[in-house]
Amino acid sequence: MLRTIDLRGRTLSAAEWLTIVPRAEAARDQALTAAAQIVHDVAARGEEALREQAERFDGASGHDIRVPAEQLDEALEALAPDVRAALEEAILRVRAASAVQVPAPAVTELAPGAIVEQRWQPVRRAGVYVPGGKAVYPSSVVMNVVPAQVAGVTQVALASPPQREHGGRVHPVILAAARLLGVTEVYAMGGAGAIGAFAYGVRSLGLDPVDVVSGPGNNFVAAAKRAVAGRVGTDAEAGATEILVVADASADPDLVAADLVSQAEHDEQASAVLVTDSPELAVEVDRRTAARAATTHNGARAQEALVGPQSAIVLVDDIDAAIAFSNAYAPEHLELHLENPRTDEFVNAGALFVGAYAPVSLGDYLAGSNHVLPTGGQARYCAGLSAATFLRPQQVISYDRDALAAVRDAIVTLANTEELPAHGEAVAARFEV
Repeated sequence: MLRTIDLRGRTLSAAEWLTIVPRAEAARDQALTAAAQIVHDVAARGEEALREQAERFDGASGHDIRVPAEQLDEALEALAPDVRAALEEAILRVRAASAVQVPAPAVTELAPGAIVEQRWQPVRRAGVYVPGGKAVYPSSVVMNVVPAQVAGVTQVALASPPQREHGGRVHPVILAAARLLGVTEVYAMGGAGAIGAFAYGVRSLGLDPVDVVSGPGNNFVAAAKRAVAGRVGTDAEAGATEILVVADASADPDLVAADLVSQAEHDEQASAVLVTDSPELAVEVDRRTAARAATTHNGARAQEALVGPQSAIVLVDDIDAAIAFSNAYAPEHLELHLENPRTDEFVNAGALFVGAYAPVSLGDYLAGSNHVLPTGGQARYCAGLSAATFLRPQQVISYDRDALAAVRDAIVTLANTEELPAHGEAVAARFEV
C-alpha cells in the first residue's frame, strides 16, 4: 500500500536529505495561493465574504456568525458526562504542563546602578482556531485556550466552522468545551477566512483584530497564517498532520501500523512515514497498514493519505541513517520504536513519543503535552504551541547617572564609529549640566 523509498547503500549530504523526504509540495503551493485570496477577500469585504465562504465551503447560510451566549450554555448543559470528565482531565493535564512554560522574570545587575530586567508580557488578545470539517476537535479547544490562559491573555476569541448538520452552528461539543473554559467570544467561521477575520477584524460582528492567531487546521489554514504573518503573530503552521515512525526489528509491526493509520485518518493530505533498517518489518507494517485502513471507520480517507506522495516506507542501512532522515524530515509527530531510542540525537520534531506505550494518540488528548505542532518541516526551526506562543519577552533597562557615566566614553566611541554622532551626543547631553 505504502510506496517504498530505498536509501540503502547511499551516502547523502545534508542538502540531499532535505530534498529526498516525502512532501505534498504541490498541494501546499496551491493552498497558499487560494488561502491568500480568501484572506484578502475577508479583509476587503468582511462579513459578506465570510457568509459567501460559509455557503461555499461549509454548506451553511443564514446562521449566527457570532455565537449567542445561550448556545454555549445549552451545549455545556447537554454535554455527555463522560465527555465532560475526559475534557476536564485533559484541561488539568495541559494546564499543569503549560504552567512550567512561563519563564520567571530575571534581573541582571551589570554594575552598581546598571540593571536590565527580563520580563514576559502576554499579548492582550488571542484568536484561536479549532478545525471542524472532517472531524470534531474539542481537544483542540483545550490545546489552544489553556496555554493562552496560563500565559495571562485576557481576551480569547475562538473560531470553528459552521456545521450544516447543526443548522450552521458550531459543533455543540466544541461550544461546550469553550464554555467549560470560560470562553464566551465564539464565531462560526472556518478555514482561511477565519484566520483573515482574526487578523483584520470584522466590524459588523464586533470582532476586533487579535494580536496572535493560533491553532491547527488543513493546509489552507496553515497557508492563511503565512498570509497574515507580519500583521499578527502566529504559531507554527500546523497544517495537515504528519507522523514519522522510526523503528528497528524490535518493533511490533501491528502497533506501528495502527499508529500510521491513526494519523492518516485525519485528512487525505496527512503524511504517514515509516523509516526502518529492517526490510522484514517494512513488509509486515505495509501489510498490516493496508488491513487496518481497509476496516477502520475513516478508511477511505486513510487509504488516500497512505497512497499519496507524502506517505512512504523508507529503507535505510542503519539507525544513524534513520536519525539523519528524521532530522531532515522534521516531523510534526515522531515515534521511536527502537531498542535503543537515542532521543538526544533526534533533534528536529514537534514532539517525540518514545516506546510502545507512548502513541501519538496519547499526545492528541491526555499526555499533558500540546498537540498543536509545526508541520511541513518547520520543526527544524519552530516550536509547538505553548504558553510562550502568547508571551513577548521584554527588557526593562534602568541606569543611574554613575552607571551611565561608566559607559559614556564607550558609547560615544561606538556611535562615532558607526557615523551616528547624535547617538553619542544624546548621552553626553546628560552630563553637560
